[in-house]
Amino acid sequence: MKDLFKRRETSLFVIILILAAAVGFRAHDFVTPGNFLFIFKDSSILFVVSIGQFLVILTGGIDLSVASIMGFTGMSVALLDKVNPNMPLVVIILAAMAIGFVLGSFNGLLVSALNIPPIIATLGTLSIYRGFVIVLSGGTWVSADQMAAPFRDFPQASFLGLSNMICIAIVVFAVFAVFLHLTRKGRDIYGIGGNMLASQYVGIDVKKTNFMVFALSGILSGLAGYLWVAFYASAANDSAAGLELQTVAACVVGGVSILGGYGTIAGVLLGSIFIGVVKNALSMIRISPFWQVAIQGFVILLAIVLNTVLDRRAQASMLKRRVL
Repeated sequence: MKDLFKRRETSLFVIILILAAAVGFRAHDFVTPGNFLFIFKDSSILFVVSIGQFLVILTGGIDLSVASIMGFTGMSVALLDKVNPNMPLVVIILAAMAIGFVLGSFNGLLVSALNIPPIIATLGTLSIYRGFVIVLSGGTWVSADQMAAPFRDFPQASFLGLSNMICIAIVVFAVFAVFLHLTRKGRDIYGIGGNMLASQYVGIDVKKTNFMVFALSGILSGLAGYLWVAFYASAANDSAAGLELQTVAACVVGGVSILGGYGTIAGVLLGSIFIGVVKNALSMIRISPFWQVAIQGFVILLAIVLNTVLDRRAQASMLKRRVL
């Protein structure tokens, strides 16, 4: 039990509870079940794409193109649905994931085959993929009345009493928890981020693993791209713009080392929920939209600092016990 309360995820969970309680005193509507359900649904999209970012960061890289991949895949499937309104929803979702796989694989090739630093490679593809959105759409956008009902309503529908958005987040959580902790490839990802040179000496194929994490990031971004345009019932040229920084924040707030090799899926989940709570809270207490972005950044930075301090104290305490 003592070890549990020293975990970084536990301290972040406590911070979220304190923040929710503080906002609840100011805005009573914030602590209603309906609002919490909206926060969880809204955070589900961020969580799904943040898992892809998490995989890349674990290897010591970063993927700045995730939001652009979301925008392109979202626009692609929205136009596909507009032209073929009777197309089965499962085909559309698979198409979104396939498009994300292609774009993510291109990132992987730049990094693994051409040895371009991930931040440089994905900074370039960020602009390329966002430009593709404008070219594909011709500068127009797809509105709710142009989307078929199954396409638009799926994220809002429920399964076993839970929103489909939350169900997808649970499935993604379970699949990648098993992948990272119970498979060799998953452990290889941690190994590369912890010590790339040592990983090469023990036989881990660093290039293939780097390609794999970018491809997986693309698949998850493609899935999140469909969920975004369907949930908000709109596909625009700037869909999900800026979300790439939120995925990095969700990972860092959740205790993922930006240098690679350390982090948990539970931490990414809590980091995503934390950002969702902050966004919703600022709207609930009627903070001016002009100040919301700045305050959101400040609160995230404060949470990172507080979480890091608690983590270092816990590590120091564990080291002291070992010495004694």
